[in-house]
Amino acid sequence: MKKTTPTKKIKTTRPKLLKGKIVSVKMKETATVEVVILKKHPLYKKRYRSFKKYLAHNKDNQYKLGDEVVIEETRPLSKKKRWLIKSKIKINK
Repeated sequence: MKKTTPTKKIKTTRPKLLKGKIVSVKMKETATVEVVILKKHPLYKKRYRSFKKYLAHNKDNQYKLGDEVVIEETRPLSKKKRWLIKSKIKINK
C-alpha cells in the first residue's frame, strides 16, 4: 500500500495596481508617484481627497515629470522602493 501525500495548493495573488501622477524624478532610476484616494468621512459623509506618495522604479528614466502612470507592487528593490511603473496613461505636454 502506497500512502499519498496531500498536495499543497499554492495561492497566487495578483499584485496591487495604483494610478498616480509623477511629481519628482530627481533620483536615479526612481520616480515619486502621488496617488489620490477619495475617502468619505464616517460621520459627516463628506468626500475628501487623501494623498500618498510612493517611490517607484523608473527604468532608463523613460517616464517624465507630470506623466499619469500605473504602478504595480513588486518585491523590495531598495529600502523604500517596492513599486514598479507598469505603463503610462497620459503624457504631459
